Amino acid sequence: MYASGVNAQFILCIFVASVLVVRAESADYFVYVSNERSGDISVIDGATDSVVATFKAGKRPRGIHATPDGKRLFVTLTGSPRMAPGLDETRAPADKAADGLGVIDPVERRLIDRWHVWSDPEQFAISKDGKFAYIANEDDASAVIVDLDSGQSRGKVKVSEEPEGVGVNPRNGEVYVTCEEKGEVFAIDPDQQHVVATIETGGRPRSIAFLPDGSRAYVACENGGYVAVIDAASRKLSSKIQLPTGTLPMGTAMARDGKELYVSTGRGNTVAVIDTENNAVATTIPVGNRAWGIALGPSGSKLYTANGASNDVSVVDVKSRKELRRIKVGDGPWGIATISK
Repeated sequence: MYASGVNAQFILCIFVASVLVVRAESADYFVYVSNERSGDISVIDGATDSVVATFKAGKRPRGIHATPDGKRLFVTLTGSPRMAPGLDETRAPADKAADGLGVIDPVERRLIDRWHVWSDPEQFAISKDGKFAYIANEDDASAVIVDLDSGQSRGKVKVSEEPEGVGVNPRNGEVYVTCEEKGEVFAIDPDQQHVVATIETGGRPRSIAFLPDGSRAYVACENGGYVAVIDAASRKLSSKIQLPTGTLPMGTAMARDGKELYVSTGRGNTVAVIDTENNAVATTIPVGNRAWGIALGPSGSKLYTANGASNDVSVVDVKSRKELRRIKVGDGPWGIATISK
Protein backbone atom coordinates (compact mmCIF):
# COMPACT_ATOMS: atom_id res chain seq x y z
CA MET A 1 0.00 0.00 0.00
CA TYR A 2 2.78 2.40 0.98
CA ALA A 3 4.72 1.69 -2.20
CA SER A 4 1.60 2.20 -4.28
CA GLY A 5 0.97 5.54 -2.57
CA VAL A 6 4.54 6.67 -3.24
CA ASN A 7 4.25 5.62 -6.87
CA ALA A 8 0.95 7.44 -7.22
CA GLN A 9 2.45 10.61 -5.75
CA PHE A 10 5.48 10.31 -8.01
CA ILE A 11 3.32 9.85 -11.11
CA LEU A 12 1.16 12.82 -10.10
CA CYS A 13 4.24 15.03 -9.66
CA ILE A 14 5.58 14.00 -13.06
CA PHE A 15 2.19 14.69 -14.66
CA VAL A 16 1.89 18.16 -13.10
CA ALA A 17 5.45 19.03 -14.08
CA SER A 18 4.82 17.86 -17.64
CA VAL A 19 1.68 19.96 -17.89
CA LEU A 20 3.53 23.02 -16.65
CA VAL A 21 6.37 22.46 -19.14
CA VAL A 22 3.99 21.98 -22.06
CA ARG A 23 2.04 25.06 -21.04
CA ALA A 24 5.20 27.16 -20.81
CA GLU A 25 6.52 25.94 -24.16
CA SER A 26 3.22 26.35 -25.97
CA ALA A 27 2.63 29.94 -24.84
CA ASP A 28 6.17 31.30 -24.65
CA TYR A 29 5.71 34.11 -27.16
CA PHE A 30 4.36 37.61 -27.77
CA VAL A 31 1.94 38.79 -30.43
CA TYR A 32 2.54 42.22 -32.00
CA VAL A 33 -0.40 44.03 -33.61
CA SER A 34 -0.06 47.09 -35.87
CA ASN A 35 -2.94 49.53 -35.32
CA GLU A 36 -3.36 51.58 -38.47
CA ARG A 37 -5.59 54.40 -37.23
CA SER A 38 -4.06 54.95 -33.78
CA GLY A 39 -0.49 54.66 -35.09
CA ASP A 40 0.74 52.27 -32.44
CA ILE A 41 1.66 48.66 -31.72
CA SER A 42 -0.16 46.48 -29.18
CA VAL A 43 1.79 43.67 -27.51
CA ILE A 44 -0.11 40.56 -26.39
CA ASP A 45 1.34 37.91 -24.10
CA GLY A 46 0.63 34.50 -25.66
CA ALA A 47 0.40 32.88 -22.22
CA THR A 48 -2.47 35.06 -20.99
CA ASP A 49 -3.84 36.46 -24.26
CA SER A 50 -3.86 39.93 -22.72
CA VAL A 51 -2.28 43.23 -23.79
CA VAL A 52 0.90 43.89 -21.81
CA ALA A 53 2.21 46.98 -23.64
CA THR A 54 1.36 49.59 -26.27
CA PHE A 55 3.86 51.91 -27.95
CA LYS A 56 3.84 54.49 -30.74
CA ALA A 57 5.10 53.49 -34.17
CA GLY A 58 4.32 56.32 -36.60
CA LYS A 59 1.67 57.06 -39.19
CA ARG A 60 -0.52 54.19 -40.40
CA PRO A 61 1.50 51.12 -39.38
CA ARG A 62 0.40 48.18 -41.51
CA GLY A 63 2.62 45.27 -42.60
CA ILE A 64 4.54 43.85 -39.64
CA HIS A 65 7.09 41.00 -39.58
CA ALA A 66 9.99 39.79 -37.46
CA THR A 67 13.37 38.51 -38.58
CA PRO A 68 13.73 34.70 -38.33
CA ASP A 69 15.80 35.02 -35.14
CA GLY A 70 13.15 37.26 -33.55
CA LYS A 71 15.67 39.92 -32.56
CA ARG A 72 14.15 42.68 -34.68
CA LEU A 73 10.66 43.61 -35.73
CA PHE A 74 9.78 45.75 -38.75
CA VAL A 75 6.62 47.63 -39.67
CA THR A 76 5.70 49.67 -42.74
CA LEU A 77 4.61 53.27 -42.13
CA THR A 78 2.94 55.68 -44.52
CA GLY A 79 1.84 59.30 -44.57
CA SER A 80 -0.60 58.63 -47.41
CA PRO A 81 -4.17 59.16 -46.21
CA ARG A 82 -6.67 56.34 -45.88
CA MET A 83 -9.07 56.54 -48.81
CA ALA A 84 -10.92 54.30 -51.20
CA PRO A 85 -9.22 53.60 -54.56
CA GLY A 86 -9.83 56.21 -57.26
CA LEU A 87 -10.47 59.19 -54.98
CA ASP A 88 -8.84 62.53 -55.78
CA GLU A 89 -5.58 62.56 -53.83
CA THR A 90 -5.50 66.36 -53.78
CA ARG A 91 -8.40 66.28 -51.31
CA ALA A 92 -6.12 64.66 -48.74
CA PRO A 93 -2.42 65.42 -49.34
CA ALA A 94 0.14 62.80 -48.40
CA ASP A 95 2.88 63.33 -45.83
CA LYS A 96 5.73 61.62 -47.67
CA ALA A 97 8.18 62.39 -44.86
CA ALA A 98 6.28 59.84 -42.73
CA ASP A 99 6.78 56.99 -45.23
CA GLY A 100 9.25 54.31 -44.20
CA LEU A 101 10.11 50.99 -42.66
CA GLY A 102 9.99 51.22 -38.88
CA VAL A 103 12.62 49.29 -36.92
CA ILE A 104 11.40 48.00 -33.56
CA ASP A 105 13.33 46.56 -30.63
CA PRO A 106 10.93 43.85 -29.38
CA VAL A 107 12.67 43.62 -26.00
CA GLU A 108 12.52 47.34 -25.24
CA ARG A 109 9.19 47.61 -27.07
CA ARG A 110 9.93 50.83 -28.86
CA LEU A 111 10.61 52.20 -32.32
CA ILE A 112 14.37 52.67 -32.65
CA ASP A 113 14.66 53.84 -36.27
CA ARG A 114 12.74 54.58 -39.45
CA TRP A 115 14.21 54.02 -42.89
CA HIS A 116 12.91 55.75 -45.98
CA VAL A 117 12.00 52.96 -48.41
CA TRP A 118 10.35 54.74 -51.31
CA SER A 119 6.68 55.68 -51.44
CA ASP A 120 3.65 54.38 -49.50
CA PRO A 121 5.02 50.98 -48.39
CA GLU A 122 2.31 48.51 -47.40
CA GLN A 123 3.05 44.81 -47.08
CA PHE A 124 6.44 43.08 -47.18
CA ALA A 125 8.27 39.81 -46.58
CA ILE A 126 11.69 38.98 -45.15
CA SER A 127 14.20 36.64 -46.77
CA LYS A 128 14.81 33.27 -45.16
CA ASP A 129 18.25 34.35 -43.95
CA GLY A 130 16.85 37.56 -42.47
CA LYS A 131 19.13 39.82 -44.51
CA PHE A 132 16.63 41.50 -46.82
CA ALA A 133 13.09 42.84 -46.86
CA TYR A 134 11.02 42.89 -50.05
CA ILE A 135 8.52 45.73 -49.81
CA ALA A 136 5.45 46.52 -51.92
CA ASN A 137 5.21 50.26 -52.60
CA GLU A 138 1.53 50.80 -53.29
CA ASP A 139 1.50 54.10 -55.17
CA ASP A 140 4.77 53.50 -57.06
CA ALA A 141 3.90 50.13 -58.66
CA SER A 142 7.19 48.65 -57.48
CA ALA A 143 8.86 46.26 -55.08
CA VAL A 144 11.95 47.50 -53.25
CA ILE A 145 14.75 45.33 -51.84
CA VAL A 146 16.07 46.69 -48.53
CA ASP A 147 19.24 45.58 -46.73
CA LEU A 148 18.15 44.97 -43.13
CA ASP A 149 21.62 45.61 -41.73
CA SER A 150 22.09 49.05 -43.24
CA GLY A 151 18.55 50.14 -44.09
CA GLN A 152 19.70 50.95 -47.60
CA SER A 153 17.82 50.12 -50.78
CA ARG A 154 19.53 47.43 -52.86
CA GLY A 155 17.26 47.70 -55.86
CA LYS A 156 13.76 48.26 -57.17
CA VAL A 157 11.69 46.09 -59.50
CA LYS A 158 8.72 47.52 -61.38
CA VAL A 159 5.48 45.57 -61.19
CA SER A 160 1.93 46.71 -61.98
CA GLU A 161 -0.51 49.01 -60.20
CA GLU A 162 -1.37 48.66 -56.51
CA PRO A 163 1.12 46.05 -55.33
CA GLU A 164 0.24 44.72 -51.90
CA GLY A 165 0.98 41.15 -50.82
CA VAL A 166 4.53 39.77 -50.78
CA GLY A 167 5.74 36.22 -50.20
CA VAL A 168 9.09 34.43 -50.43
CA ASN A 169 9.31 30.89 -51.77
CA PRO A 170 11.11 28.91 -49.03
CA ARG A 171 12.65 26.56 -51.58
CA ASN A 172 14.34 28.91 -54.05
CA GLY A 173 13.93 32.41 -52.59
CA GLU A 174 11.80 33.76 -55.44
CA VAL A 175 9.68 36.71 -54.38
CA TYR A 176 6.00 36.87 -55.37
CA VAL A 177 4.17 40.22 -55.36
CA THR A 178 0.40 40.52 -55.73
CA CYS A 179 -0.92 43.51 -57.70
CA GLU A 180 -4.55 44.39 -57.07
CA GLU A 181 -5.63 46.53 -60.01
CA LYS A 182 -4.96 44.12 -62.87
CA GLY A 183 -5.19 40.90 -60.86
CA GLU A 184 -1.60 39.81 -61.37
CA VAL A 185 1.15 38.12 -59.39
CA PHE A 186 4.75 38.91 -60.29
CA ALA A 187 7.48 36.34 -59.65
CA ILE A 188 10.82 38.08 -59.08
CA ASP A 189 14.38 36.79 -58.97
CA PRO A 190 15.73 38.92 -56.09
CA ASP A 191 19.39 38.33 -56.97
CA GLN A 192 19.03 39.38 -60.61
CA GLN A 193 16.32 41.90 -59.65
CA HIS A 194 14.01 41.20 -62.55
CA VAL A 195 10.58 39.70 -63.17
CA VAL A 196 10.74 36.05 -64.26
CA ALA A 197 6.99 35.52 -64.67
CA THR A 198 3.64 37.29 -64.53
CA ILE A 199 0.70 35.14 -63.43
CA GLU A 200 -2.86 36.33 -63.94
CA THR A 201 -5.11 35.43 -61.03
CA GLY A 202 -7.85 38.05 -61.36
CA GLY A 203 -10.03 38.91 -58.39
CA ARG A 204 -7.87 41.62 -56.76
CA PRO A 205 -5.12 39.50 -55.16
CA ARG A 206 -4.29 40.58 -51.62
CA SER A 207 -1.80 38.23 -49.96
CA ILE A 208 0.22 35.11 -50.63
CA ALA A 209 1.46 32.06 -48.72
CA PHE A 210 3.64 29.13 -49.82
CA LEU A 211 3.65 25.48 -48.86
CA PRO A 212 6.71 24.70 -46.70
CA ASP A 213 8.33 22.83 -49.60
CA GLY A 214 7.76 25.79 -51.95
CA SER A 215 5.86 23.71 -54.51
CA ARG A 216 2.69 25.80 -54.46
CA ALA A 217 1.63 29.34 -53.69
CA TYR A 218 -1.82 30.31 -52.45
CA VAL A 219 -3.14 33.79 -53.27
CA ALA A 220 -6.15 35.34 -51.52
CA CYS A 221 -8.25 37.11 -54.17
CA GLU A 222 -10.64 39.51 -52.47
CA ASN A 223 -13.07 40.48 -55.21
CA GLY A 224 -13.18 37.00 -56.70
CA GLY A 225 -14.01 35.36 -53.39
CA TYR A 226 -11.47 32.62 -54.06
CA VAL A 227 -7.92 31.50 -53.37
CA ALA A 228 -5.80 31.10 -56.49
CA VAL A 229 -3.35 28.19 -56.48
CA ILE A 230 -0.07 28.67 -58.37
CA ASP A 231 2.26 25.85 -59.36
CA ALA A 232 5.65 27.27 -58.38
CA ALA A 233 7.68 25.07 -60.75
CA SER A 234 5.83 26.20 -63.88
CA ARG A 235 4.83 29.58 -62.41
CA LYS A 236 1.31 29.07 -63.71
CA LEU A 237 -2.18 29.24 -62.23
CA SER A 238 -3.32 25.67 -61.56
CA SER A 239 -6.73 26.12 -59.89
CA LYS A 240 -9.05 28.35 -57.88
CA ILE A 241 -10.59 27.42 -54.53
CA GLN A 242 -13.97 29.13 -54.20
CA LEU A 243 -14.82 30.32 -50.71
CA PRO A 244 -18.35 30.57 -49.27
CA THR A 245 -20.57 33.37 -50.58
CA GLY A 246 -20.00 36.70 -48.86
CA THR A 247 -16.37 36.11 -47.93
CA LEU A 248 -13.61 38.47 -49.06
CA PRO A 249 -10.25 36.66 -48.84
CA MET A 250 -7.56 38.91 -47.37
CA GLY A 251 -4.72 37.54 -45.23
CA THR A 252 -3.12 34.09 -45.40
CA ALA A 253 -1.23 31.94 -42.90
CA MET A 254 0.17 28.49 -43.67
CA ALA A 255 0.36 25.73 -41.05
CA ARG A 256 3.91 24.61 -40.29
CA ASP A 257 3.26 21.15 -41.71
CA GLY A 258 1.59 22.63 -44.79
CA LYS A 259 -1.59 20.60 -44.36
CA GLU A 260 -3.85 23.61 -43.83
CA LEU A 261 -4.06 27.20 -45.00
CA TYR A 262 -5.89 29.80 -42.93
CA VAL A 263 -7.49 32.74 -44.77
CA SER A 264 -9.03 35.83 -43.16
CA THR A 265 -12.13 36.95 -45.02
CA GLY A 266 -12.41 40.68 -44.32
CA ARG A 267 -16.03 41.67 -43.90
CA GLY A 268 -16.95 38.02 -44.10
CA ASN A 269 -15.90 37.98 -40.41
CA THR A 270 -14.52 34.45 -40.58
CA VAL A 271 -11.36 32.44 -41.07
CA ALA A 272 -11.61 29.93 -43.90
CA VAL A 273 -9.66 26.72 -43.30
CA ILE A 274 -8.38 25.12 -46.52
CA ASP A 275 -7.26 21.51 -46.77
CA THR A 276 -4.17 21.82 -48.99
CA GLU A 277 -4.12 18.13 -49.90
CA ASN A 278 -7.52 18.39 -51.57
CA ASN A 279 -7.43 22.17 -52.18
CA ALA A 280 -10.89 22.50 -50.70
CA VAL A 281 -12.52 24.49 -47.89
CA ALA A 282 -12.65 22.31 -44.77
CA THR A 283 -14.60 24.74 -42.59
CA THR A 284 -15.01 28.38 -41.59
CA ILE A 285 -14.54 29.85 -38.11
CA PRO A 286 -16.43 33.02 -37.01
CA VAL A 287 -14.13 35.78 -35.72
CA GLY A 288 -14.30 39.57 -35.25
CA ASN A 289 -15.38 42.31 -37.64
CA ARG A 290 -13.34 42.78 -40.83
CA ALA A 291 -10.65 40.23 -40.10
CA TRP A 292 -7.51 41.19 -42.02
CA GLY A 293 -4.04 40.39 -40.65
CA ILE A 294 -3.59 36.78 -39.58
CA ALA A 295 -0.80 34.80 -37.92
CA LEU A 296 -0.21 31.53 -36.11
CA GLY A 297 1.51 31.21 -32.76
CA PRO A 298 4.91 29.45 -32.87
CA SER A 299 3.47 26.04 -31.95
CA GLY A 300 0.64 26.37 -34.46
CA SER A 301 -2.03 25.62 -31.87
CA LYS A 302 -3.47 29.13 -31.76
CA LEU A 303 -4.36 31.54 -34.54
CA TYR A 304 -4.74 35.33 -34.27
CA THR A 305 -6.68 37.72 -36.53
CA ALA A 306 -6.58 41.52 -36.57
CA ASN A 307 -10.18 42.72 -36.72
CA GLY A 308 -10.03 46.23 -38.15
CA ALA A 309 -13.66 47.24 -37.64
CA SER A 310 -14.14 45.92 -34.10
CA ASN A 311 -10.71 47.05 -32.84
CA ASP A 312 -9.82 43.68 -31.40
CA VAL A 313 -7.86 40.49 -32.02
CA SER A 314 -9.55 37.10 -32.21
CA VAL A 315 -7.79 34.14 -30.61
CA VAL A 316 -8.70 30.86 -32.30
CA ASP A 317 -7.99 27.35 -31.10
CA VAL A 318 -6.92 25.56 -34.27
CA LYS A 319 -7.76 22.04 -33.11
CA SER A 320 -11.30 22.75 -31.91
CA ARG A 321 -11.95 25.30 -34.69
CA LYS A 322 -13.36 27.76 -32.17
CA GLU A 323 -12.74 31.38 -31.25
CA LEU A 324 -11.53 31.42 -27.65
CA ARG A 325 -11.74 35.14 -26.98
CA ARG A 326 -11.32 38.65 -28.37
CA ILE A 327 -8.68 41.04 -27.10
CA LYS A 328 -9.21 44.80 -27.32
CA VAL A 329 -6.25 46.55 -28.94
CA GLY A 330 -5.71 49.95 -30.62
CA ASP A 331 -7.71 51.66 -33.34
CA GLY A 332 -7.79 49.83 -36.67
CA PRO A 333 -5.69 46.69 -36.10
CA TRP A 334 -4.14 45.70 -39.44
CA GLY A 335 -1.18 43.30 -39.21
CA ILE A 336 0.02 40.61 -36.78
CA ALA A 337 3.42 39.06 -36.04
CA THR A 338 4.51 36.62 -33.33
CA ILE A 339 7.92 36.34 -31.65
CA SER A 340 9.10 33.69 -29.19
CA LYS A 341 10.22 35.03 -25.81
